[in-house]
Amino acid sequence: MERTAGKELALAPLQDWGEETEDGAVYSVSLRRQRSQRRSPAEGPGGSQAPSPIANTFLHYRTSKVRVLRAARLERLVGELVFGDREQDPSFMPAFLATYRTFVPTACLLGFLLPPMPPPPPPGVEIKKTAVQDLSFNKNLRAVVSVLGSWLQDHPQDFRDHPAHSDLGSVRTFLGWAAPGSAEAQKAEKLLEDFLEEAEREQEEEPPQVWTGPPRVAQTSDPDSSEACAEEEEGLMPQGPQLLDFSVDEVAEQLTLIDLRDRPGAAGASPTVRATVAQFNTVTGCVLGSVLGAPGLAAPQRAQRLEKWIRIAQRCRELRNFSSLRAILSALQSNPIYRLKRSWGAVSREPLSTFRKLSQIFSDENNHLSSREILFQEEATEGSQEEDNTPGSLPSKPPPGPVPYLGTFLTDLVMLDTALPDMLEGDLINFEKRRKEWEILARIQQLQRRCQSYTLSPHPPILAALHAQNQLTEEQSYRLSRVIEPPAASCPSSPRIRRRISLTKRLSAKLAREKSSSPSGSPGDPSSPTSSVSPGSPPSSPRSRDAPAGSPPASPGPQGPSTKLPLSLDLPSPRPFALPLGSPRIPLPAQQSSEARVIRVSIDNDHGNLYRSILLTSQDKAPSVVRRALQKHNVPQPWACDYQLFQVLPGDRVLLIPDNANVFYAMSPVAPRDFMLRRKEGTRNTLSVSPS
Repeated sequence: MERTAGKELALAPLQDWGEETEDGAVYSVSLRRQRSQRRSPAEGPGGSQAPSPIANTFLHYRTSKVRVLRAARLERLVGELVFGDREQDPSFMPAFLATYRTFVPTACLLGFLLPPMPPPPPPGVEIKKTAVQDLSFNKNLRAVVSVLGSWLQDHPQDFRDHPAHSDLGSVRTFLGWAAPGSAEAQKAEKLLEDFLEEAEREQEEEPPQVWTGPPRVAQTSDPDSSEACAEEEEGLMPQGPQLLDFSVDEVAEQLTLIDLRDRPGAAGASPTVRATVAQFNTVTGCVLGSVLGAPGLAAPQRAQRLEKWIRIAQRCRELRNFSSLRAILSALQSNPIYRLKRSWGAVSREPLSTFRKLSQIFSDENNHLSSREILFQEEATEGSQEEDNTPGSLPSKPPPGPVPYLGTFLTDLVMLDTALPDMLEGDLINFEKRRKEWEILARIQQLQRRCQSYTLSPHPPILAALHAQNQLTEEQSYRLSRVIEPPAASCPSSPRIRRRISLTKRLSAKLAREKSSSPSGSPGDPSSPTSSVSPGSPPSSPRSRDAPAGSPPASPGPQGPSTKLPLSLDLPSPRPFALPLGSPRIPLPAQQSSEARVIRVSIDNDHGNLYRSILLTSQDKAPSVVRRALQKHNVPQPWACDYQLFQVLPGDRVLLIPDNANVFYAMSPVAPRDFMLRRKEGTRNTLSVSPS
């Protein structure tokens, strides 16, 4: 029976085969099918005859076994880094170098990686090696040098250790001995010079003047009185041209330019992330300040400001800048602005329709599926345009960007860190979790490279107006909003806040989709469902039906005065929690809201308010939660009995959770899910918690 030419069997390219354990390491095994074209039987072995027609050819599939390291001890991971087969597992090295700091410091990793250098021989003495020893020694050195070269190229910030940069000095010394004059040695030398020059420039430069916000207004007997509002208005009006005095295109382009810049940020954990969050909060504050900063405006004048910010948001969408777009929408959806019924009633129909459509991008329905699909389509635009280019024609220039909303990816990392254990049974490092984290980080880096195609020029007057825009505090925003429209005049028909899907429920759905959609059991698409970076960010779930022109927008629900993103980010923790090997113990989606929830735990010490996310179930007692929290904070377990668990309540109050209590039922259900560990009175042990 002949088969029609060109038809192929529908075979999966990758088939999950199971797991293998070897020398304390766990491997995921799969079978990979690769297609290879074979000659027609009529063609001679020498290939002298003309190629046979395609109808006479047949397809041949070659099956190979692929092993991917899933969990192992640190020594085995380092061995895989140096001597592993990169053709079988090409993602191991980039995933390891991007996430190793969650389970081992840089200095400790260098101690495992760098072989000891032999002492120099005495004068006149020559050490002889056999050919086999010399070949093996040189092969190992070349492998280590290759790893160091990739490390220096992709993650130079890992070696930034003020003031001496001892780790980089060790690498430079080793490369000078093992590969003198090589590209890796020159790279280490150049990086050390750059670090030292940067430190000298920082010492010479004076610290910049940082604007700390408008001066606090002295409270009168009635803070909502017109006199107090007039005094506050005088202190909030900026000098010189205001941001909204410029055109829509100019403002949107400058916001995009700021989002594209490399922002090193301040020293500490995740400086670039904190700088991005600070820029997001700055844009949100500019919207609040420009709309609420002039309480004496009439409703039609304030509506003009709302309309202009909507047009700026639309222009950011056209520029594919989803970060500033989300910041503007968050401010417009915040409670101080959203409750202004008369101002929204004066907004024209067309801007209202545009506002609803933009709000649909960040709808929380289906785990924010809309924003993810749009971002995926924007990413795919560049590839599709390259494929459409015909031979001989000029290549069409792909559109720049997109600039993503970082909160989506930060929540992905928080969800992974909360659900998947750091360690598996047998004190094995769960490297499969690090692969999932690396996939998210790799996608962020890919988007950063695409953003380099923007061609925008800075406009100093607009940048000056942006930085001169006074930032309102939460208290000031809400107080000014109540002065502009007293509570009795607020919109009675504002839509109710949609019930937000819990973080654990979104996480369970994410893992379930990865398991069902990935035939090999490998990590799924890192862009699978998530939410905004903080539950406190305003919901954006617009209704589909249009409202009359004289009514406020029916898209966003009202939110509290805060629209800012948190600066205490839950990043992967350095110390693990041992759990049996296998799937994480996550309740079913139907049980999430009633039997599990995500809480954040900090330690009351002098190292700042650093939270760690923990998945709390209805079976967890206080000692278990304390131990897991200490392990997340890199505190030894034997000291768990020295700590007490408190729930942080509003108004600087705390709720003590008894040692024998079930935390799930003892906690206050209406208070924020923030907890704190405090040392019991009478304990003498001192410790130092090192935030990762």
